[in-house]
Amino acid sequence: MLTIGSLVLGVSDLPRAVAFWTAALGYVPRGGLVEEDWTVLVPADGGGGVQLALGLSASPVQERPRVHLDLYAGDAADQAAEVERLVALGAERVDWELYPQDPDFVVLADPEGNRFCVIDTSRG
Repeated sequence: MLTIGSLVLGVSDLPRAVAFWTAALGYVPRGGLVEEDWTVLVPADGGGGVQLALGLSASPVQERPRVHLDLYAGDAADQAAEVERLVALGAERVDWELYPQDPDFVVLADPEGNRFCVIDTSRG
């Protein structure tokens, strides 16, 4: 049986991406290793969880990516606080024309331009 080992994001500036995602998620480089063109981030507590791999890429960022990260917040207040924290770390709000009438998510882009969402999970 297969399991998902890592989600992989292409980046153009690996140190910048490592700095953002370690601060955003509380992750650390696996084995303390940050290579020149690749690193895998893991939960700092050593527990399970999805790994986030970052690799150098020359591909342009997709405006409407087919795959993206959904980060879960407990409720609307937590979501708002996390969005502000992530923006302070260097994320940017995305003017997403596909928002539904009353969205439970906020679309952001990391400093590399990779899109991701912060979800208010209290709304089901």
